[in-house]
Amino acid sequence: MAETIIMIILMIPIYGLLIWTYFYPEESILFGRRWMYKEEPNLSKEVIHYTKFVSIVAMVGLPIVLISIIFELYLLRFILVLGFAFMFIFGLFKIFK
Repeated sequence: MAETIIMIILMIPIYGLLIWTYFYPEESILFGRRWMYKEEPNLSKEVIHYTKFVSIVAMVGLPIVLISIIFELYLLRFILVLGFAFMFIFGLFKIFK
């Protein structure tokens, strides 16, 4: 029980980081790397869409993974792996189309 509470508390900042990444993808990509460039770099639309897509996938998948770990639902874990693989492949085709 204590591990579950600690795991949920530690996931709150990660979830906040994913929300920040979705709303400000350019800043999150360049976080800690701005010193490498003399001018402001131009990021392509594909990179921004990919960053938003990955943050949404992680925001949807994180609670599902936590639920499957807490309640030890092995079928949910199997479906999760297959579902994320298909969602990731189709999302990448949509972004880079």
